[in-house]
Amino acid sequence: MTRVLVSGGAGFIGSHLCDRLLAEGHKVICADSLLTGHKSNIAHLLTEKNFEFMKHDITQYIPIMGEVDYVLNFASPASPIDYYQYPLQTLKVGSIGTRNMLGLAKAKKAVFMQASTSEVYGDPLVNPQDESYWGNVNPIGPRSVYDEAKRFSEALTMAYHNVDKVDTRIVRIFNTYGPRMRLNDGRVVPNFIYQALNGLPLTVYGDGSQTRSFCYVSDLVDGIYRLLMSDVNEPVNLGNPNEISVSKFADVIISLTKSKSGKVFKTLPEDDPKLRQPDISKAKRLLGWEPKVNLEEGLGKAIEWFRDHPEINTL
Repeated sequence: MTRVLVSGGAGFIGSHLCDRLLAEGHKVICADSLLTGHKSNIAHLLTEKNFEFMKHDITQYIPIMGEVDYVLNFASPASPIDYYQYPLQTLKVGSIGTRNMLGLAKAKKAVFMQASTSEVYGDPLVNPQDESYWGNVNPIGPRSVYDEAKRFSEALTMAYHNVDKVDTRIVRIFNTYGPRMRLNDGRVVPNFIYQALNGLPLTVYGDGSQTRSFCYVSDLVDGIYRLLMSDVNEPVNLGNPNEISVSKFADVIISLTKSKSGKVFKTLPEDDPKLRQPDISKAKRLLGWEPKVNLEEGLGKAIEWFRDHPEINTL
């Protein structure tokens, strides 16, 4: 039985990844500082014999005894509201934290996976974005603490791969949604669902023509697991290539929730990407992966989850 360390394992994506790893028969160590993650996301796992939780900040030394076969680095604030609030922590976890996790993987002779992001492409000048695109990123803008932390994490990961021969994986994650998203994390899916369920106007920034591509979390986790079990060392995009404007997406949410909400338009934040659509040709070719859950089905599950949680009324 292999042993897997997942940093950020109490976060939205990290907790679903822990579920998948346990279902596949791995032992899982979940490390999370709980800065933006929440123990409720893994409460159902705490009695599992093959699951261990440690509250830990990976910018500090990681005391892991015994063998570790896989080291997965998913620790980082990941939404604008979080990295605006925690800019220094975001930069530290992307630099010092990534170095510590890579050092652990090297010492344990473990496979290392770095969770990266579509934000490495910045406000792209090409659409869709494939892995060969270098991006259009403002290095000192308000989003730079996250964008550049992830770009540095990728560079550090490849340096450890090339110099120290660490067996590495890099996953570039595009917009993902589903159960366990934080209602107040500032991202468009929970914002729109909350507003629609409570009869509030949906807040659309700019004229709403900017696009996003939304992937349901189970599809994403399947792609992550396939990549982890592969021998692909270079970055791979994972996301749903079905692109939709934010304004049209608001209409879909209003329809699915049967809400009487309208839309209100506000100023577009600085450096907010105008386009976001993954080219997943590499994932299809190398991993045999593509998303299966369509937008209406996935949003139905997400809306049901938010309805079933009382915090929907306490934002």
